[in-house]
Amino acid sequence: MPLTPSTMLPLGTLAVNFHVSDVVSGNTISLYNFADKKALLVMFISRHCPYVQHIKHELAQIGRDYKDKNLGIIAISSNDANTHPDDAPESLKAFAQELDLSFPLGYDETQEVAKSFFAACTPDFFLFDADKRLVYRGQLDDSRPKSEIPVTGKDLRNAIDAVLGDRASYSPYRDVSPEQKPSIGCNIKWKPGNEPVYYKTPAVTVS
Repeated sequence: MPLTPSTMLPLGTLAVNFHVSDVVSGNTISLYNFADKKALLVMFISRHCPYVQHIKHELAQIGRDYKDKNLGIIAISSNDANTHPDDAPESLKAFAQELDLSFPLGYDETQEVAKSFFAACTPDFFLFDADKRLVYRGQLDDSRPKSEIPVTGKDLRNAIDAVLGDRASYSPYRDVSPEQKPSIGCNIKWKPGNEPVYYKTPAVTVS
């Protein structure tokens, strides 16, 4: 299976504003909804990707575990629904309800939000501090489909806890190591002709 890794956006990068429609409520969600949060987690996911399916319950559990903490969370799907109908808004709504997500799941119809974050794969995680500067981008943990490694969310949870505990900032890194492992998964399914300049044919192959 050909796979795509994160682009590993430079740490310290400022979060860009975005607007997506929450597939459950229909409300428009933007960066300003999280202006007062100490940390913000933006994750790009899809319903059909086996790498997201492998960790979907942990993503929902992270939402529950941090619901009463000062962390904003939003998941975004940017896949072309014409070629991947499982990632169409109605299907995503069913997915969010199935998992009982405690955070919004937005649909990025134009794919411009994914491009602005340099998102490349599903899942792809971006954690920002109170100043909305990037402190972590990388994998959830070491688990992969068909591996015997349990899904714990360890890498991402450690980064979240460091930010919420005032032990992390993009400079100095303190408790969030700059040595971060990229996430890996299915490439975002770009609309024909809409591929970003950073898109490359997936070069990582696993059996």
